Amino acid sequence: MLSAILTTLHYILTLYLFVMIAMIVMSWLKAFGLVNARNPIVAQIDQVLYALTEPVLRPIRNILPRTGMLDLSPIVVFVVIIFLQSLIQNFLIGQYL
Repeated sequence: MLSAILTTLHYILTLYLFVMIAMIVMSWLKAFGLVNARNPIVAQIDQVLYALTEPVLRPIRNILPRTGMLDLSPIVVFVVIIFLQSLIQNFLIGQYL
């Protein structure tokens, strides 16, 4: 039972990594003017990505020092997620040995 929960959590964390990557790409596309932010579809995708990532990123942004235009909070989230996935994998591997 525990291994099923941990495996599901691992997949959810992987999915969230992809959501973070999509948010980063969207912010770059908007910053370089490659997408029209006033397009309803683009605005809706941006709004969904913002709603999914901002609750995690905001507390990290409050802790990290200001770096101007460079936002380091996604990097911190990536490191934490990869660390958690590593813990889950090591526990699951140890459970089957």
